[in-house]
Amino acid sequence: MRKVIFLFLILIVLSISPFAHAHKLISHDDSHRDFESALVIPDHKISWAIYDNLGVEESKFYTFDAKKDDSFYASIVIPKLEGLENYSPSLILMNDDLFNGAGTSSNIESSVQKFLYEGDYPGNEFYEPFGQVTYWERQEVTTIIPADGQYFILVSDEKNQSGKYALAVGTIEDFSGSDFFTTLPKAWFETKLFFNDYVSFIIGISILVGFPIMIFLIIFRNKIFRRK
Repeated sequence: MRKVIFLFLILIVLSISPFAHAHKLISHDDSHRDFESALVIPDHKISWAIYDNLGVEESKFYTFDAKKDDSFYASIVIPKLEGLENYSPSLILMNDDLFNGAGTSSNIESSVQKFLYEGDYPGNEFYEPFGQVTYWERQEVTTIIPADGQYFILVSDEKNQSGKYALAVGTIEDFSGSDFFTTLPKAWFETKLFFNDYVSFIIGISILVGFPIMIFLIIFRNKIFRRK
C-alpha cells in the first residue's frame, strides 16, 4: 500500500516539475472586452499566462498597476493548431489617459505603444514540456514604465482573423509548495482544453478520479482480509 502511494507521488512530481520554470495561469470568464471590464493582472512582474481567443475585429483588455521605471515584459504565442499558422494579433500597451478621458489627443497618442509581429510564418516553435504542447512565437515586448499609474494591454485583431493566443506577462517565477497540488494540475487541464486535446483531458480526469477509488478499494480489501 505504501509503495503504491509513494509511486503515485513520484509520478506527480516528475510530471509537473518542468513547469516550475513557467507561468502561473490566470483563468477568466471571457468578459474582458472593454476598459471597464479589463482582466486584472495582479502583479505585472510575476510570470503569468492567459489563454484567450479573438473573433474578427475583436479586442481583449487587460490591466495592471505599475510604478515609474518598472521593467515590463509581455509576449504572445500561438498554439500550434491547424488554421493558426498565419495568425498574429496586435499587442497594444497604454496608460489610462484614454480610459479616463484625460489629456490631449497628442499625449494620448504618445502614451499608446503598438507592437506587431514582423517575423516569418508560421514562426519559431516553442515546446512547453509541462503540457507537452508546442506554440508559435509572435511579438515580444520589453520596455520601461514611464510613470506611476494604471496601464492597459489590448490584444486586437486588425487583419480580419479569428483565433487563439496565449498572452504572457512578467518574468519572476513565483510558485509555492501548494501550487503543485492545486494551481499546476488545474493549469494542465486548461492547457489540454486550450489545445483541443480532449483525449488527454479525459484520461487525466479518469486518473484523477480513479486513483482515490483504487486506494479506497485496496484499503477496503486489506481490512476484509484482516478480519478473516
